[in-house]
Amino acid sequence: MMKILMLGWELPPHNSGGLGVACLNLSKALVRDGVQIDFVVPYAAKHPSIKFMNILSATNIDPLLRYGVGAYDSKYVDKALIPDAPQGEMVSIREIQHDYCEFVKKYLMEYKPDVVHAHDWLTFEAGVLAKKNFGIPLVAHVHATEFDRSGSKHGNPVVEAIEEEGLMMADKIIAVSQATKDIIVEKYHIPAEKIDVVHNSLDESFLKTAYKYDSDDYRYLEAMKSLGYTIVSTVGRFTVQKGLTIFLRAAKKALEKHPKLIFVFAGDGEQRSELIAKSAEYGISKNVIFTGFVRGKQLRDIYQISDIFVMSSISEPFGLTALEAAHHQDVLILTKQSGVSEVIRSAMEYDFWDEDKLADEIVAISKSEALKNTLKDGISKEYRRISWDDVAKKVESVYNKVEKHKEFC
Repeated sequence: MMKILMLGWELPPHNSGGLGVACLNLSKALVRDGVQIDFVVPYAAKHPSIKFMNILSATNIDPLLRYGVGAYDSKYVDKALIPDAPQGEMVSIREIQHDYCEFVKKYLMEYKPDVVHAHDWLTFEAGVLAKKNFGIPLVAHVHATEFDRSGSKHGNPVVEAIEEEGLMMADKIIAVSQATKDIIVEKYHIPAEKIDVVHNSLDESFLKTAYKYDSDDYRYLEAMKSLGYTIVSTVGRFTVQKGLTIFLRAAKKALEKHPKLIFVFAGDGEQRSELIAKSAEYGISKNVIFTGFVRGKQLRDIYQISDIFVMSSISEPFGLTALEAAHHQDVLILTKQSGVSEVIRSAMEYDFWDEDKLADEIVAISKSEALKNTLKDGISKEYRRISWDDVAKKVESVYNKVEKHKEFC
């Protein structure tokens, strides 16, 4: 039985985004196929629904403390997680990463896994430590690069340096999309043959967990739909990467052509106040709803009430929320800069900056039931094509490659 030391930053229910969901589903599928996993997280908390692998806490901090910055907001890498706390209680991401590395070092003094599998820049230093100090093959799994997170060419140089070393030192790299692979090759000059593209799949809980939509929670939207309104939603972090200011401008233009539209922005983040102010400035506040952060049933209810789901990201390595929305029979509009567009061909697409095209696509779908149904039928056939069991088999193939490489080291 192959033993894997998995290095991650979050797992449900203590996750702030899709990274933890992807790690959970991948690990579950690997274990089903006979792989043994010890999974390291940087906080101390219970995961009552995860019995199939060992979860190890690298520190004793509370997961809520970790959310002071979160798993994604790398521009805060040198800032404290609790800015108002007494100096002795302040913790930065770099401090947590240091303790995380120390934990991994102690672990490897006692246990010898076959492969170390590190997810994203937050754990790459620990993965490199395992490779350099203990000679264990390293697989670097890239769910997002700093170039994705920053939404521009100028990211955090500390993070870029960590990513570069991790990618250079890794025996193999897994990229969640061809778009992500292209960024790794272009920005970090990594040989293309070192990188395998392995797309994510839909969260298994969406397929297997019983779900009942409660229309009472969205009575207003149900009433508006009965009056002929189309509900257009987006879900995610309110950051530059997600392209939401451009989406909001497209919403304004769409409403000028077709006023029977309501836009639902589900999530939270640094741009929340800016987006609310912009919706007022554009005179569309009565057609825009901000729900705040949602998860679980609340999230699924939003998908269920929606007719159209928009992923407006400037750069989206994959985009699990699009698969979740597809499962609830939403029509998808995706940027060409999203990895999920590589597997969902029936979605409408646009370049992230093209607010006019996005507005036109929203209006076209809203006005044509035939177009809506055609797109919906195509998407429903495509979103299930990749299963986590298929993903696990591809990842195991990567493990086998680095194991063979180890034999010749």
